[in-house]
Amino acid sequence: MFMEIAIGAIGIGIVLMVGYIVIAQVRTALPTDGVNESVTDGLTSTQTTVFAGFGLIAVGIIVLAAFGLINIFK
Repeated sequence: MFMEIAIGAIGIGIVLMVGYIVIAQVRTALPTDGVNESVTDGLTSTQTTVFAGFGLIAVGIIVLAAFGLINIFK
């Protein structure tokens, strides 16, 4: 069961990484003449949300490892 969850977390991490890279590339490709300012702000917020997702995955993996250690020493 732990391996299934770990593989799922790795898959989600890869999807988040690709999404983060795509959003970063789109954001840098947009001109910064003031017309696209709201789009750029939205992309910045999206990047922040994806970055927070990375943190949640890391916390989830730490919690899973803790549960595994608790079960080993039970």
